[in-house]
Amino acid sequence: MEFLKELGIQSHNAGAATGADWLPGKGTHIRSYSPVNGALIATVGSTGRDEYETVLRTAAAAFEQWRLVPAPQRGEVVRQIGEALRGKKDALGRLVSFEMGKSLQEGWGEVQEMIDICDFAVGLSRQLYGLTMHSERPQHRMYEQWHPLGITGIISAFNFPVAVWSWNAMLALVCGDVCVWKPSEKTPLSAIACQRIIAEVFTRNQVPEGACCVINGGREVGQWLAEDGRVPLVSATGSTAMGKAVGVTVAARLGRCLLELGGNNAIIISQHADLDMALIGSVFGAAGTAGQRCTTTRRLIIHEAVYDNFKERLVKAYGQLSIGDPLDERNHVGPLIDKAAVKMYEEAIAACKEQGGHFVVEGSVLAGAGYESGCYVRPCIAEVGADYPVVQTETFAPILYLIKYSRLEEAIAIQNNVPQGLSSAIMTTDLREAERFLSAAGSDCGIANVNIGTSGAEIGGAFGGEKETGGGRESGSDAWKAYMRRQTNTINYGTRLPLAQGIRFDI
Repeated sequence: MEFLKELGIQSHNAGAATGADWLPGKGTHIRSYSPVNGALIATVGSTGRDEYETVLRTAAAAFEQWRLVPAPQRGEVVRQIGEALRGKKDALGRLVSFEMGKSLQEGWGEVQEMIDICDFAVGLSRQLYGLTMHSERPQHRMYEQWHPLGITGIISAFNFPVAVWSWNAMLALVCGDVCVWKPSEKTPLSAIACQRIIAEVFTRNQVPEGACCVINGGREVGQWLAEDGRVPLVSATGSTAMGKAVGVTVAARLGRCLLELGGNNAIIISQHADLDMALIGSVFGAAGTAGQRCTTTRRLIIHEAVYDNFKERLVKAYGQLSIGDPLDERNHVGPLIDKAAVKMYEEAIAACKEQGGHFVVEGSVLAGAGYESGCYVRPCIAEVGADYPVVQTETFAPILYLIKYSRLEEAIAIQNNVPQGLSSAIMTTDLREAERFLSAAGSDCGIANVNIGTSGAEIGGAFGGEKETGGGRESGSDAWKAYMRRQTNTINYGTRLPLAQGIRFDI
């Protein structure tokens, strides 16, 4: 495939890199199979302990230099990364789609997110602002400034194999940090492609080797990163179980964590909703990326006055979904990432039925021509009770649950009554309902939308959620502060040394 050649992907690839230099790996290999057709795309070496130590030492040395480069100059390097990504958008988007299984439109969209965060970070490089404060002591000045933190460890998930890394890496770079990236072992080739793209930019700009590194491998490689006291910040994206393990490990050494974990997202469909808009938001939110987004819509909480009408519309829309090769732009839904994900899909359907759920669109695993990988499933819809145990969990698959409500307060309570708190939405044309939903007594999620779905966050706003979603914030707004350390400074420009709080200490 031409896009593999364009991105420098070979049949056998080194497993770790300190920048432009690649390390061979310990001898074992990660095999990347495409869920599109089940074919082996390529193999990647797994990072051994010796390679890991080389990467960390190189990153630490790079930080000593990179932190002294003026932030606007660091921003210029990130600007060039954005330009390089623009040139590789088609090829990288195709690789993301082929390796992960999301539609080609979504693959290209993920690369566009990378470009967008580069643009955001370039502007940010001139806006790493601190505050000034008035001192209670005469002839004193107080202010705060923000300094680079050090090595940022990035653990990313398969469902966004490149974008989430860029959210972290581009901000970290303009903040003066260096990065060590442990991508998902399910999508290692996308990481290798990104590393090759940025290494060319770094070489051209004489950025020190080690400013951006990759370590491929399984859980144990991520564990090394979490345990490593040389890594002051670990940003981890993935399941709640993974995040809890990382959080405990990092906390034990008093490091910092930025956690982006599971979501169990709901859209409230009011009796005052524009049902045409609600339909588009609901179907894309539930079926897009085959239900493998942390912001996937998993629950629709529908007012009883429009429930039957909207259910009928949903069933008809699901009947029009085209499922197949995600590189064919005519298809809406591609495969799940692997057969383990298919098994979880089937188990969730069985559990829903055992608990009393009624499927209005049945789920199934697809077979036959075009579905040889065994990873294609049919998006399905079930009517459930809000208290069903299966509704409390996140199944990374296209299963949509319908729940009926009669009062807005009831709908908000249903929405909030799950362990996760990432994304939420209400579809309504009633201003009072919208404001109630956005109030302190409304949605308890990190993202709350009105008249758009739960998916499709823009990089300008901070992304993240509460409760078992982890509390982290990435991307826009002031999320950059996670990658820096705050320092409060007091300067005495007088000739006396008064103490704070009026304390006297005469000698």
